[in-house]
Amino acid sequence: QVQLVESGGGLVQAGGSLRLSCAASRRTFSTYNMGWFRQAPGKDREFVAALSRSGSSTYYADSVKGRFTISRDNAKNTVYLQMNSLKPEDTAVYYCAAGGRTGIVLTTTRAYDYWGQGTQVTVSS
Repeated sequence: QVQLVESGGGLVQAGGSLRLSCAASRRTFSTYNMGWFRQAPGKDREFVAALSRSGSSTYYADSVKGRFTISRDNAKNTVYLQMNSLKPEDTAVYYCAAGGRTGIVLTTTRAYDYWGQGTQVTVSS
């Protein structure tokens, strides 16, 4: 069982930056693939970014590529999402997720077993 808690959301103007954090409850955090998803009102939950358990492979949605960066600090049991050049279209509740499966595509929700409660990100025009 892994518990995840997101933080760092808030209200920013377009063009601004935020860094989201996701703290995990286990020291075995390093064995998990990690992902970020988001869900805007009236829309399905969509993939944002993912990082393999090794930390060597990253994946990004086309909509955020070049603006967002996912990283992890295994010593702190924390994964981050650095969000730069934010746009109003980025407004959503952001969720972090952890998954322990092997050989699965990390851009889908099926890859993950544990989910945080989400943190709101609002980008104003």
